[in-house]
Amino acid sequence: MSAAHDDDAWLAVIGTGPGTSDWLTPETSALAARATDLVGYGPYVARLAGATQRVHASDNRYELQRAAHALDLAADGARVAVVSGGDPGIYGMAAAVWEALERADHTRWAGVAIHIAPGVSAIQAVAAAAGAPLGNDFCVISLSDNLKPWSLIEQRLHAVGAGDFAVAFYNPISRARPWQLGAALDILRGYRTESTPVIVGSAIGRPDADLCITDLARVVPAQADMRSLVIVGASTTRVIATANGPRAYTPRVYPADY
Repeated sequence: MSAAHDDDAWLAVIGTGPGTSDWLTPETSALAARATDLVGYGPYVARLAGATQRVHASDNRYELQRAAHALDLAADGARVAVVSGGDPGIYGMAAAVWEALERADHTRWAGVAIHIAPGVSAIQAVAAAAGAPLGNDFCVISLSDNLKPWSLIEQRLHAVGAGDFAVAFYNPISRARPWQLGAALDILRGYRTESTPVIVGSAIGRPDADLCITDLARVVPAQADMRSLVIVGASTTRVIATANGPRAYTPRVYPADY
């Protein structure tokens, strides 16, 4: 997008990062400042809105409708920033924009220039706060079954366990889904020892941040909420004492006798 002129129409999908403005990238800040219109979930848009932009805030459940509205604005000549939390390409609005474009039964959006700006994800924030638990191969799973069946999530959890990946859980628990994190941990207990490190990071990067480093034997699902990201280590993940308290990391090299 750096080559675009200020009077050109475009659509950029940007992420606010998981915490304070310190985790906004320079590219994200520049795109938000140049946009004529900001589209997104209300709390995310509020973090970036200036005095001159038109703000189009909506509930977090209407991603495809929001994407279509943003594409319409850009097709009409606006410079549109679609705002996600974290990184827009990781469980964010980037996929919704591409899906809306693919589903379109018209050519109105065909000329819209679309750019995805990478951002800081919650995975990175929690992993950094905890040490380096994702230092080797890892995967990411959302425990929400709103958009995919729980049977598929279970299948993927067994694959994670058998493959000895560290795993990060988005959407670990909510009032509507109070049991899924416990069920996921129970599946992993079939592949991991009770001493396997578990990290629960909540609101990392914000004033009310909370970080807990525990293990499979002692973790309590109620420690997490929808502000949390949970990381379960691989068999090689370890916890060490440091001047800043315990830190978890997964070595880059597997033991020779693995």
